[in-house]
Amino acid sequence: MELQNLFKVSAIVAAMALTGCGGDIEVTPTVNDTSVNNSNNTTNNTGTDTGGTPTTPTDPVTPTNPCTSRTVSGTEVQGTFQAPHCVYGTDFAGKNLEIASDITFADLENDGAHVFKGALLIGENCNTTTGCSVPVNGPTLKVEAGATLAFTSGEAIIRIARGAKIDAIGTADKPISFTSANTIEAFDLANIGPQFADWGGIIINGKGLTNQCTNVERAENTCNANAEGIVSHFGGSDNADGSGHIKYANIWYAGSGPRDGGPGDDLNSLTLNAVGSGSSFEYLHIHQGFDDGIEFFGGASTIKNIVVTDTQDDAIDIDAGWKGKAQFIYVQHGTIKTKKDVTYQDSDGNPALIPAGSEGYMGNNGFETDGEKNKGADYSEVPASNPMIANVTVVTTDGNSIRDNRGSQAAKFDDAIQGQYYNALFVKSAAAQGGQDTKCIEFKDSDAAANAEADTLNFHNSVLACTTNFKSGSEPLPNGEDKEEWFKNAGSSLVLDGAQDVLAADGFSTNSTSTAITIAANDLSSLNDSFFTSVNYIGAVSNADTSSEWYKWVQKAVTAANND
Repeated sequence: MELQNLFKVSAIVAAMALTGCGGDIEVTPTVNDTSVNNSNNTTNNTGTDTGGTPTTPTDPVTPTNPCTSRTVSGTEVQGTFQAPHCVYGTDFAGKNLEIASDITFADLENDGAHVFKGALLIGENCNTTTGCSVPVNGPTLKVEAGATLAFTSGEAIIRIARGAKIDAIGTADKPISFTSANTIEAFDLANIGPQFADWGGIIINGKGLTNQCTNVERAENTCNANAEGIVSHFGGSDNADGSGHIKYANIWYAGSGPRDGGPGDDLNSLTLNAVGSGSSFEYLHIHQGFDDGIEFFGGASTIKNIVVTDTQDDAIDIDAGWKGKAQFIYVQHGTIKTKKDVTYQDSDGNPALIPAGSEGYMGNNGFETDGEKNKGADYSEVPASNPMIANVTVVTTDGNSIRDNRGSQAAKFDDAIQGQYYNALFVKSAAAQGGQDTKCIEFKDSDAAANAEADTLNFHNSVLACTTNFKSGSEPLPNGEDKEEWFKNAGSSLVLDGAQDVLAADGFSTNSTSTAITIAANDLSSLNDSFFTSVNYIGAVSNADTSSEWYKWVQKAVTAANND
């Protein structure tokens, strides 16, 4: 079943046509209001009943407009109801219109979607050096279970400003969808279907710690780090800050880049900028973004029960002093056939083109982990990223990605990264073909390698099941420790020769009867941390309990991705 059919049947996601990583497209929806006013089709309209007695004519019934309304410059502006969808022009939401009060988008009947031509900016962006103040309690974007928010442009983003919040809580049966309009037939004007970079993605700016600001800037309330892609500001001194919650949601076909800032200045599917631990992100499926799935810039936010499939760059990108936690993360790199030309800037900042009809791989790293943007005495309050991560599976490919021609690998360690991984499973089953790269782990800098040897970066009760385990030529461990011995961590972890039978027949869950996995899982009780759920298996999900909500979430996500 195609993804469009999945959307129409289950209403779990809408998707968008490619916009070439960021160019606005003006969409004039062709949806017609097909509601029928049956009151005009009776004999009562003639002024007599069937017996010839004069009657009062029935006035036409005007359908109720279910679209959200808000006040802009003293004028009420409401979405246009083009049944069953609500369409919002740039007079309602756009890059120059910030929404300063609470706003709600309901689950529309008959699989209707809220369709936006512009950005949805919640809260007022504030650069505190200009005299403004970040509010303690800004507005909240509320998205009801089952609702779909769809966007028509690569410039269209959801941005939650510092002090504002997002409240998007779906259910397993009625997940929320953040996507674009082109899985909806009436808005797919080119009739080609959805693709990566159809819209910008979600950016959440928090008040947490990031080493993009100095100690002095935090003390003087002038920490205003610039968000990637489309400039807004984040950062502060409160790692317990709350920017809201997203649960049971799909974020599909987002991301674009590089943007105006050149290579690396990208829009991700979900960007968490110094978002604090008072926020949570659970049961998400992120699919086919053109940059990272989730990227952290500092803060201490947590993620749990996350699936990232066929994202072009990194599934989980860690940077700037993130001190958060993560559990149950399933990552799968895959392939794509482009539906229209893709234009973007390459790694050197030069114009590049991926022609329509190109077939290629998606995915650079399962985890790209960077410790710091800045270091030294001026940044001492925010040391390098040092997360705790448990129960992850990364299934890589043997292909170079379609955007930057880089290989698919499970993890890259850079910029003095630290961290502890428990019950990880990294898989690469294909042998090298055509000179493609088959590595699983790369050490990009000597500081990260030194942290590995010092055991401030380590794996516990984990399995490396790859045809090639470490990138040739990556940084050696500085005192000569063998990388495989480092990964084995005194026998708690295991290095295999290829994937063997570590995955079950479904292709994503850990095979509970595997003859290759000869080590036990870590039940995580030693962490003494209520965030982590006790487990008895290695990897993100086990085939021993196919009735669990998490297994079904991964199964649905993988099925949809494999059919795209």
